Amino acid sequence: MTLRQYLILMTISAVFCWIIWGFVIYFVDPTVAGIMGFIFFYFSLFLSLVGTLSVLGLLLRMKFGKEEFIFKTVTISFRQATLLGLLVVGALILKSQKLLTWWNIIFLILALLVMEFFFISYSKKR
Repeated sequence: MTLRQYLILMTISAVFCWIIWGFVIYFVDPTVAGIMGFIFFYFSLFLSLVGTLSVLGLLLRMKFGKEEFIFKTVTISFRQATLLGLLVVGALILKSQKLLTWWNIIFLILALLVMEFFFISYSKKR
């Protein structure tokens, strides 16, 4: 898959996920839907964020970065978009459960940073 194909596919997928998220917001009543409504909401939001942040991250890295291997740049952008998506969705879930406090956000950020450092150290070993 070429870079152009990847960007087109990810952009179309992200737009599709944002449309699905909009449908979930518009058509799903949270008082009636139960747990499945919330799962659809958070999962479609997560996929939308990952797709959008991945494309934006890749474009910013290509413009301002010094990386020569585009595959490595794509991988890093997707990984960091996934972690940022987890941060946003995790914070929203904490907020919905009335558990969003500054120390919980710090723990969430630290957990995601540990994951990022693990992936960085794992990729350097390879």
